Formats: sequence, C-alpha cells, structure tokens
Amino acid sequence: MFMLQEKLGKFVEGRRFQGFVMVLIITNAVTLGLETMPGVMAVAGDWLHLFDKAVLAVFVFEILGKLIYRRARFFLDGWNIFDFVIVGIALIPASGPLAVLRSLRVLRAFRLLSVVPSMRRVVQALLLAIPGIGSVGLLILLIFYVGSVISTKIFGAAFPEWFGTIGASMYTLFQVMTLESWSMGIARPVLEQFPHAWIFFIPFILVTSFTVLNLFIGIIVDAMQSQHLAEQKELDAQLDAQMDAQTRAMHADSVALEKRLDGLMTEIADIKRLLAQRDRQS
Repeated sequence: MFMLQEKLGKFVEGRRFQGFVMVLIITNAVTLGLETMPGVMAVAGDWLHLFDKAVLAVFVFEILGKLIYRRARFFLDGWNIFDFVIVGIALIPASGPLAVLRSLRVLRAFRLLSVVPSMRRVVQALLLAIPGIGSVGLLILLIFYVGSVISTKIFGAAFPEWFGTIGASMYTLFQVMTLESWSMGIARPVLEQFPHAWIFFIPFILVTSFTVLNLFIGIIVDAMQSQHLAEQKELDAQLDAQMDAQTRAMHADSVALEKRLDGLMTEIADIKRLLAQRDRQS
C-alpha cells in the first residue's frame, strides 16, 4: 500500500505530469474566455463544457494524489493550500443563488502561479515585500490626508465637486498622483482662480508620483533580490550536501578497498608460506 502511495505521489508531482497540468491550465483559461462568446458557444458549447469538466477532473485527481501521498504534510505547503482552495471553489455547485460562482472558474488560471517556478518566485518576493509596502502605504496615506485637508480648506469653496470634502479631495489628489488629466483637468482650472496653487500641486506630484511610488518599486526589487539570494544559498547548501555525501561514499569505498587489498595480501602471504613449506618438504 505504501509503495502504491509513493508511486502515485511521485507521478502527480513529477515533471511530466506538472507540465501536462500547466498545458491544461493555459488551455482551460482560453476555453473559459471562449465561453463568453455567444457565437462560439452556439457551435461548440457542449464540447467546451465537457472539456471544462475533464480539466477539473484532472485537477481533482492531482489534489487527491498529493493528499494521499503527503497526508497532513500536504497543508504545510502554502502553494498546496492555494491549489486546494482554487480547485475547491470550482467544485461548488454553481446553481440557484450560487450561479455567480460559475464565473469564478477562471480563477483556475491562477494555478499557473504555483506550477511555473519563475512566477512562484515573483509571488514569494511580493509576499516578502508586504511589510515594506505597508510602511510606504501608511506614508503615502499620511501625505494624502495632509494634502486633502490643505486642499479642502483652500480650494473647497471654489471647487466643491473636487475639493468639497476630505474624501473628494483624496480622490482628486489620487487622480493628480496618477497624472491622469491632472494639468488640463484639475490644476489649470484651479490656477485660474488661485494663481499660486502650483506651490501645492508641483511638490505634491514630486513627492507622490516620483518619490513615494518609486519606493514601492525599490522595495519589490529588493525583495526579489533577497528571494534570489535565499534560493541561491539553498541551492549551494544542497550542492554542498551532495558533495559531502559523495565524498563520504568515496571514502567508505576506499576504506573497503583497502581492507579488501589487505585481505588479498594476507591470502597471498599465506599461499607463499604454504608453497615454501611444500618446497622444503620435497
């Protein structure tokens, strides 16, 4: 029974089967997109639904195979939990009030994140960057709050739609930060009534768009480099362990060979002694 479980686990976790799963994920993502086209559904709707069920059956087989092989250790890996949740959502009956869940089948495309190693490294780097991103997020929220209070007090009476409340000012300043029509749509109309308003807008754009947002990029790049270094260290440790194991094996073989040679030398000495005794007797 244990041998069967081990064979099943190695099969579903093997490179060939995982490559097959990757192809199924990509193909299924395409077919789910085709289901949004009435013309395609009129021609091949039944075949698309049948293929969708077949893909789901393969995913369930993969999850069950890993559960049988890993058992409780299956849930110690975050990527296994991710796959389990994605496949579990697809198994929820999409009928009646739960019909909206049928559209969530496209979430299966996210399984590429756990199958493709390079995408997995990117996600892990983003998770490592969350604390730093949170700190920068709090900083930019503070800047937005201060800017919204200032802009509401100065521009609120003249432009109530843009700066009438703290919330409206935050949304307007967010548009300014993204540089979406900030000059012609926001800044220039304000400058017509407040000529010195550039003293507020220019520093705000410089701080938010060109400084704080670049901090996000820097944190993510640093996290990706740290992830790469950690993987490189793990790979080096594995190589060192393999070399140590090979060295120990070679040492053990050399010791065994020396013992065997010593035994052969002893046997040769005994043979020579026996031959010498026979010569003396003759």
